[in-house]
Amino acid sequence: MNYYDRMRLKHCLLIPLLLTLAVTAQAQTTPSPEPGGKVSALDSGLFYQLLLGELNARSGEPAAAFSLMLDAARKTNDPNLFRRAVQIALQARSGESALLAARAWLQAVPASREANRYVLQVLLGLNRIADTLEPLKRDIALTPVQEQRDVIWSIPGIFERASDRALAASTVKKALASFFQDRVMSPTAWAVVGRMALSAGDKPAALSAAANGLGQDPRSEHPALLALSLMSPELPAAEDLVGKHLPHARPEFRMAYVKALLNAKREADAKAQLESIRIQSPDYPDTWLINGALALQDGQFDDAQRQLQRYLDLTEATTPNEPRPEFVRGRTQAFLSLAQIAQQRKDFKAADAWLQRVDTPDELLRAQIRRAALLAQQGQLEAGLTLIRNHAARSAEEAQQKSAAEVQLLKDDKQFARARNLLQSSLLQTPDDPDLIYDLAMVHEKLGELGDMERLLRGLIASKPDDPHAYNALGYSFAEHGMRLPEAKALISKALELSPNDPFIIDSLGWVEFRSGNLNVALELLQGAFKAKPDAEIAAHLGEVLWALKRQPEALQVWREGVKLNPTNETLVNTLKRLQVTL
Repeated sequence: MNYYDRMRLKHCLLIPLLLTLAVTAQAQTTPSPEPGGKVSALDSGLFYQLLLGELNARSGEPAAAFSLMLDAARKTNDPNLFRRAVQIALQARSGESALLAARAWLQAVPASREANRYVLQVLLGLNRIADTLEPLKRDIALTPVQEQRDVIWSIPGIFERASDRALAASTVKKALASFFQDRVMSPTAWAVVGRMALSAGDKPAALSAAANGLGQDPRSEHPALLALSLMSPELPAAEDLVGKHLPHARPEFRMAYVKALLNAKREADAKAQLESIRIQSPDYPDTWLINGALALQDGQFDDAQRQLQRYLDLTEATTPNEPRPEFVRGRTQAFLSLAQIAQQRKDFKAADAWLQRVDTPDELLRAQIRRAALLAQQGQLEAGLTLIRNHAARSAEEAQQKSAAEVQLLKDDKQFARARNLLQSSLLQTPDDPDLIYDLAMVHEKLGELGDMERLLRGLIASKPDDPHAYNALGYSFAEHGMRLPEAKALISKALELSPNDPFIIDSLGWVEFRSGNLNVALELLQGAFKAKPDAEIAAHLGEVLWALKRQPEALQVWREGVKLNPTNETLVNTLKRLQVTL
């Protein structure tokens, strides 16, 4: 195709676009689509102007294209032409031209929310935050009254990329000032002011705004949500504000409060709130799901199964084989939890049946890995490995998960040499992967290849000096083998410096103190670690220290708790076997 043929084709492809742009411009008998717009005829001169404008836009002459399109828009007051002028300017990265066109559009059609929104967005793009005050006020004013609350609530999203958060917060507060005395709109207005203050890092101002909003109406959820987001030990007043809303709260808000309590490790308070929700709304599904998860965590398998089954009953599909979309993720978690319960009871058939019900793409690999582990637990390791290998990875991340799962199955089966070979093969593909290097070091340790283990962990320390895990692993390995204990303590202390209060690192420090003969120091450290994180391996170490201190009843109780947490934990099983303890 020669140059002239290409140009003819290019011009032909413009015709549909020009016809679209011109439809409203030729409406001699059709009203303008926006209030205040004029109607005018599309004559040959205007059509030629539009054609020329589009040709310039397609030919890399945006300035000329913009000028022609804006002139045509002003002649017709046509929203399509104003919109096209703004788009041309934005595509040319000319913010000032886009602002000029948007303002001309708004001047021509003052009642146009779309034109005003373009003005607001372009001003934000130009980082002219102070100038957004009037467009923001106008946007709310142009919104139907019944929609204004939602529009106000969405304001923080408009300013989420603002570079000067404090200026954005003050601008929004000025824009909403007229609503502060309106009993209907005031709670939401104050909540938005608080959200903007919070994004600017001003928590006291955010807390004050939440108090103002709830003071106007404690039933309003918006300022209550702001107070909920502020909850922390440093701001106890935020939770007091949440409490004012709770008597009026929907189950969804109460559940958000429960999650905040769980994140703060206030499990008893969370359970009390869950019971309150159950009484208030017995058929609210999420209550049963979270109660089931907590019961499972506490080892109360019968109660967990009952709660999870109730959740599944409440969220069954409205039509056969078609899950309700809002409950898909929760049902998947229930299936996985019920499979865990069945596995703990060694009912492998039931566990596999639950796992086969998982069909969400994001969790399918996880379910297949769990099914493979079930097979391996029943002595069918090769079948489990095959199941993982036959699952098609959707991404590089899933491919890594598959490889890690294969390694874990081999380690669980104590086939450390095969695990080492697989890791070494994987490292040929990604030689700098720290996770693979760490796993290989731990496999070398299991094989008694301590020199190779130390070499790899020293390499990780050199390449990632701020990562505590390699320090901790090397120090713990030295302690476990009763060697170089002063160096082990120094390594673990460095890990704890990098990750303060980490219960697993504290466990390592307690263990090296035990190996060094400092039993009372070890006891204090391990008791703190186990309180912070009940874990079977920490229980194994704490129980052994208590046993060495001749406090056998306490040791037995700790070990029982450890078995309850994880009856197959290797460290715990080996400890009980070595000390010839039967629980």
